[in-house]
Amino acid sequence: MSPSRAKDFLQCPLLFRFRAVDRLPEPPSQAAVKGSLVHAVLEHLFDLPAAERTEESAQRLLDPQWAQLREKRPEVTAMFAGPEDLGAWLAQARSLLTQYFRMENPQRLEPAERELLVETELSSGVLLRGFVDRIDVAPSGAVRVVDYKTGKSPRPRFQDEALFQMRFYGLMLWRLHKVVPARLQLVYLGDGRTLAHDPDEAELVAMEHELDDLWRTIAATARAGDFAPRLTRLCDWCSFQARCPSFGGELPELPEGGVEHLLSVQAVG
Repeated sequence: MSPSRAKDFLQCPLLFRFRAVDRLPEPPSQAAVKGSLVHAVLEHLFDLPAAERTEESAQRLLDPQWAQLREKRPEVTAMFAGPEDLGAWLAQARSLLTQYFRMENPQRLEPAERELLVETELSSGVLLRGFVDRIDVAPSGAVRVVDYKTGKSPRPRFQDEALFQMRFYGLMLWRLHKVVPARLQLVYLGDGRTLAHDPDEAELVAMEHELDDLWRTIAATARAGDFAPRLTRLCDWCSFQARCPSFGGELPELPEGGVEHLLSVQAVG
């Protein structure tokens, strides 16, 4: 179970089904692709010697990273109406990189890990999987888990929901290395704010119980084949509206073996 698929189910079980069971293709969005591009630049920025990790270096990395992204995913070029649209989008990506340098000094950082695939199995047998943007380890051994966000920071009442992903990462790293991360940190480049949280062991134990309960609910829903849609304001951005009964769409048949595969591997990332 990955943080993104877990959040999909909590947001809307039908969205989860479309992505994890039907595995329907989705058109790329400018916001998501911009996030991927900025993440790639920040990852490769740390390939440079510390003294060369300047904003100018980051900006120079943008065009070659954009070229690589287009090569891997040629469909992303269809997101733009024309050169002006593309130019404005790239300018937004450059602005996010400028914001990053107002928040951190990468010359003073030596990440232990970047874009790290983490997998671990809970005692219940549920497999957890996720990609961590950055892990910093202090000389004292204290671990900081960092995730970049290209959007704006959440309002206070939504901060706990935003930290769900970071607690997920914290739990995985704790189970793997037997050390509770000292800090979970979200870096919001959209408005230059940082959301930091210092977890404790009891909190991660509670997170494990929460994910076990969530998996049981997912498994029961899958066996019943009843992935009910849940209407929220987020429906306005859903790419599956044409297939959703709540918007007059016709629900496709479940793919043969899709549910069985989901339940057999216990991994939905």
